[in-house]
Amino acid sequence: MSMAGRFHPAARPYLEPVETVATVPYRGTGSSAHVLDIVRPRAHADAPRPVVLYLHGGGFRILSKDTHWMMAGAFGAHGYLVFNANYRLSGEAAYPAAVEDAAAALAWVVAHAEEHGGDPSRIVLAGESAGANLVTALAVACCFTRSEPWLGGLLQSGCAPRAVVAMCGLLEVSRWSRFEAMPMPGFARDRIDQICRAYLGGSAADTGEHLDLANPLTVLESDARPARPLPPFAASVGTADPVLDDTRRLERALAWRGVQHHVSYHYGEPHAFQAMVWRHEARRCWRELFAFLVPLVQ
Repeated sequence: MSMAGRFHPAARPYLEPVETVATVPYRGTGSSAHVLDIVRPRAHADAPRPVVLYLHGGGFRILSKDTHWMMAGAFGAHGYLVFNANYRLSGEAAYPAAVEDAAAALAWVVAHAEEHGGDPSRIVLAGESAGANLVTALAVACCFTRSEPWLGGLLQSGCAPRAVVAMCGLLEVSRWSRFEAMPMPGFARDRIDQICRAYLGGSAADTGEHLDLANPLTVLESDARPARPLPPFAASVGTADPVLDDTRRLERALAWRGVQHHVSYHYGEPHAFQAMVWRHEARRCWRELFAFLVPLVQ
């Protein structure tokens, strides 16, 4: 469906203004999980462009950069240099593989953005669903003191994101039992249960600090003090989304911490409605997002 969508007239605003350098390795493993696409505006720029690292959704277990060309194209059409990255899915490797890959991708982007026309001091982290979890985890890793050895390259890069875009995020993975009391169809509850168990693998029954980057929301809700200020956040979610409550909690945590944020709720919209650009609410969501980002990346 994603590939067929490229041929629909509605795809033109996301394809025609940009060009893509496909399948660039960001880790030297030779794996298709460790590549990204570079999506950049065709128009000439007199100065380096703001940068987006985009991490796709799919419950940590399906989809890829290729299915998310529209999301990358939306940022590219608005003047951003976009790095649209793959990462290991839960069928290949459980947590922390995906967030380890996300950290490696971000460290690579910081090191290579300039040679592709981007400004590494103006990086936006963006993703939806599972991708929202990963970019929120990256923000935690960049701002809080962490001990995970695989974060070394990212921490040495000194990356300080200008903003985080977390759309319809599943932001606390280990406590999936919280969904049992929420009104939703049984199949949706079962799907969330499967997603969480698969992502955590052998850590599914564990608790503790080593799961912080699977549960970045709980870090933001905690009393932990960041070593550097958290970046502004933009979040959006539909009111018919089964994981709506995670965005509500994110908004409360950011307000409690005094972090600049813009959170939009879209009545009756389902999970990942942001990709359904033929819908009025999706288009409104993107307009509000870019209006929020402009002063942050100038």
